[in-house]
Amino acid sequence: MISLPAQPTIDDLGTPLAHVTFCVVDLETTGGGLDDRVTEIGAVTVRGGAVLGEFQTLVNPRTHIPPLIAVLTGITDSMVADAPRLSSVLPGFLEFSRRCVLVAHNAGFDIGFLKRACAEFGYEWPNPTVIDTVSLARQALLRDEVRNHKLATLAQYFRAATAPDHRALTDARATVTVLHGLLERVGNLGVHTVEDLLEFTRRVSPQRRAKRTWAADLPRTPGVYWFVADGRDAAGRARRQVLYVGKSRNLAARVRSYFTAAETRPRIDEMVRVSTGVEHLECRTELEAEVLELRLIAAHAPRYNRRSKFPERRVWLKLTREPFPRLSIVRQCLDDGADYFGPFSRRSGAESVRAALYDAFPIRQCTTRLSPRRPSSACVLGELGKCLAPCQLAITPSQYGELVDQVRASLTTDIRPVLTAAQGRLATLIQRERFEDAAVVTARLSGFATSALRHHRVASLARCPQIVAAYRQAGNWEIHVIRYGRLAATARARPGDVPQAVARAAIAAAEHVEAPVAPQPAATIEETERIAAWLERPGVRLIEIEGQWSWPLHIGLADGELARHALPRAAPAAGAETSERTPDPIVGEKPILAGRACRDLK
Repeated sequence: MISLPAQPTIDDLGTPLAHVTFCVVDLETTGGGLDDRVTEIGAVTVRGGAVLGEFQTLVNPRTHIPPLIAVLTGITDSMVADAPRLSSVLPGFLEFSRRCVLVAHNAGFDIGFLKRACAEFGYEWPNPTVIDTVSLARQALLRDEVRNHKLATLAQYFRAATAPDHRALTDARATVTVLHGLLERVGNLGVHTVEDLLEFTRRVSPQRRAKRTWAADLPRTPGVYWFVADGRDAAGRARRQVLYVGKSRNLAARVRSYFTAAETRPRIDEMVRVSTGVEHLECRTELEAEVLELRLIAAHAPRYNRRSKFPERRVWLKLTREPFPRLSIVRQCLDDGADYFGPFSRRSGAESVRAALYDAFPIRQCTTRLSPRRPSSACVLGELGKCLAPCQLAITPSQYGELVDQVRASLTTDIRPVLTAAQGRLATLIQRERFEDAAVVTARLSGFATSALRHHRVASLARCPQIVAAYRQAGNWEIHVIRYGRLAATARARPGDVPQAVARAAIAAAEHVEAPVAPQPAATIEETERIAAWLERPGVRLIEIEGQWSWPLHIGLADGELARHALPRAAPAAGAETSERTPDPIVGEKPILAGRACRDLK
């Protein structure tokens, strides 16, 4: 369903300016620093162009007024000697301005003093809407109309009856005239509500604000949205292009934010300007919205989306299946009996992990197809002892296979041999103060550990034919059916429903998913990772599971564990007492759940 611009309703427009009570305030102080004090407060409340009331009082700053300030404002020490203190004046002003929109010229100055006063004397700051006439004038007036945006200049431009003279009430009265003049000016630009006024001061164009009605009919529920642009192709046929895809737990609020100052990204501002409409699709759960967003981005590759656009660009590390296997970087997993590890979003990541494995195991690095019977030319790595030289038949296929088994075990079972193998090299580098080279080695090891954990997190879901899980959210049960790492169905059990019955109905209606080539899932890697994150949330309850959802115990590192495994330990001094302690665990094992298991939802 597409939402096109329409005549806005009263609710869409917000609060009309004619119905807003403005409190125009001005302060006089002993200076502009954080330690300076207020000497006078003046305020005027207006609504619909009429003055409702005025507030004015001198304030005893309990400090000396600098001569320059006294000359500027005309307020002297003797004038404020018998005046009330700010702690006595502040409650009266807060009551006078209650439920008003505060207006000030250079509002940051005046509002800053008022906020600090509330904090100092224990009053809660009411956090009102604030309009700054300086910012408003900069947006509403052209450069050739006024030479600057000082209060005296604007008061003269709008022919204020009261000229500002650096006294609080006088300046507040002049600011009232400036405010009314500016409101009249921006009214011709489509600014009719206080919400419009705020967006106008933040440099949101009228064309962008006008499109906020696109969010008027959107639901306040989870879902996905996509901005579109209607046009014609080279043959003159109507064509609709998807510009941007997003998701939200509140569709109406999220889409509306694109037409406000909250959205500051230049490329998104451009996207909103060229779009002709926005479409949406409600989802039962936030996870369904996340997954659908990923699928739509992958399907349309919108030009204004930067993430998740090209899942096919990921690469894998392959341990080939041949007489003398090697590590190869490939773009897809095949059903060829080889071992695959990954995926990696960039080739450089796969190369770094491969280098870590080369440092730990003298497996061959050449790409030549080797024969177990005929020798071939040797490379320099064999001469340096970094390769067992199977090309020269210096090792039999069975002996080389034992080395390959160690590599395979490091990828699938236990990463610690790769970490401990680096101890000697790191010790040498540190001893020689080659810290940059040591940092490269540790970065490889850290990347390997992170990649191993990610690989098994994804692969564990990819090998499960079906997982049915539920999560309680706002009194409802969100139920998801996951097949081979792909979201196959979503349901919501409301209060009064039987969750198990809703789950059975979801299973019956779920998408049929073919088993993928291991270890890749039946969905994109990012979708499976989103599903894994949801399953690992506290409070998620498993209803049914087929297969094993687990990963090895020693396949990831806890924080701070890399140094303990990769750095050599110093030997204790002679005669020194030693104590043994239980090693800190590497990332814990996910419970193995085999066969079919059910848990009640109450």
